[in-house]
Amino acid sequence: MSTRKLSWLQKLIIITLITGASSLGISLLLTTSGFEHLLGIVKPKSESAKASQNKLMSASAQQNISPATDQMNEVPKSFQGTIVYQGKLKANEKVIALTFDDGPGPKNTAQILEILKKNDIKATFFMIGEMVKYFPQVAKQVAADGHVIGNHTWHHWYRRMDVATAASEIDRTAEIIYKTTGEKTTLFRPPGGFLNNGLVKYAENEKYAVMMWSEESGDAERRSPQVPMLIKNVLKYAKPGAIVLMHDGGGNRSKSVKALPEIIAGLKSQGYRFVTIPQLLEMQAQEQHLAEVASPMVTRDEHPNN
Repeated sequence: MSTRKLSWLQKLIIITLITGASSLGISLLLTTSGFEHLLGIVKPKSESAKASQNKLMSASAQQNISPATDQMNEVPKSFQGTIVYQGKLKANEKVIALTFDDGPGPKNTAQILEILKKNDIKATFFMIGEMVKYFPQVAKQVAADGHVIGNHTWHHWYRRMDVATAASEIDRTAEIIYKTTGEKTTLFRPPGGFLNNGLVKYAENEKYAVMMWSEESGDAERRSPQVPMLIKNVLKYAKPGAIVLMHDGGGNRSKSVKALPEIIAGLKSQGYRFVTIPQLLEMQAQEQHLAEVASPMVTRDEHPNN
């Protein structure tokens, strides 16, 4: 090939390359999506696309708070639909149940969980539905750590309620506890311990074990005692089968957090070990069963020696 022909061919190739590059650039500029695609930017082209993207984001968020467990914290049938203040155990059964109300909270609940984990203790947390909604990851952590969760209504209202309102307060809370943590709870604690505002009646009809308490630290009093008094309140009245009321939510519970390690240490020094509410009730049920087997009821027509 002559030098002249080669030069002409080179010019043709250069012109073709320039034309192709220009066309590609114009195409990208004319179509916003093309330019954004090169930069890794993807935008919905329509309202329906935006809605679809939002739906996907929502689904992703739901996956982030998927249940940590899938367990049923049942209590013996003899306690379903009843009100319980403490476990009735033998004097030498030195077990005690720590319970925490009004959470979960982003700070105090997390601190309490760390203290319980350090001491290898399982407790029972009575959660407010609205708080589970706000802090699902904290609720998940409670369940993941092996603690038991109970129902403490959606709003923590004290006022008298009709059946529909009471049902909403309890059922909505049960639903969000299960969807968030995987726990299907059969435990209910009425806010403030009020028994006659409609909540307990509904809970009993739904076969919840209505859990009260036999002693309290006093951390939720209007004028909350100082840390030493919180400790004393628990240690002084400790007894086998006691249910201790404390709080991880409903306000600043820094005093409760500070008091908890000393409460645990004091109870351990008295020989107590710690159980959850279902464990406590199961122990009572077993003791009652053994007592019935050992001392069967004698009918009027049966001689006790037969």
